[in-house]
Amino acid sequence: MTDADLEEVRKLLDAAESKIRQVKSKLFANEISKKAILINEEDSDNVITGVFDGEQMIGSDKKKYSVPSNYASKSKLVVGDLLKLTVTTNGKFLYKQIGPVERKNLVGELEFLDDGNWQVDVNGKKYKLLLASVTYYKGNANDKVTIIVPAEQESEWAALDNVL
Repeated sequence: MTDADLEEVRKLLDAAESKIRQVKSKLFANEISKKAILINEEDSDNVITGVFDGEQMIGSDKKKYSVPSNYASKSKLVVGDLLKLTVTTNGKFLYKQIGPVERKNLVGELEFLDDGNWQVDVNGKKYKLLLASVTYYKGNANDKVTIIVPAEQESEWAALDNVL
């Protein structure tokens, strides 16, 4: 197999994985809604939906809510993903991804910045990364990495998929 064939296979697998995520999301949306209603009735004061901006959730009430970076990293959230925040009566914040956006995978080089932050350079385009993602995957400067970005919109943020 040539490099071009391998790249085509990788692209097809990425597209298939993205479609599978979308189908799962739709299949389980009803189940998630039922669970959220149950949680809401038993334990919570408030349910807020919003959009992930790369670091935080911008709620439907226009407020910003801190999304734990370990949750965003583990869930590989990307800009535009829809989230639901349930605030329980004892003050616990429970996040749930309820609507992933269409995604695409890119390959780039990991860069450590002087301010202590990380980014990925993909052919000159820079994407910010959450520190928790780089730490989890034990990334180092100049490592080749795969990232996930929204397919249909520009973003300055990416989710770290893996270190190659």
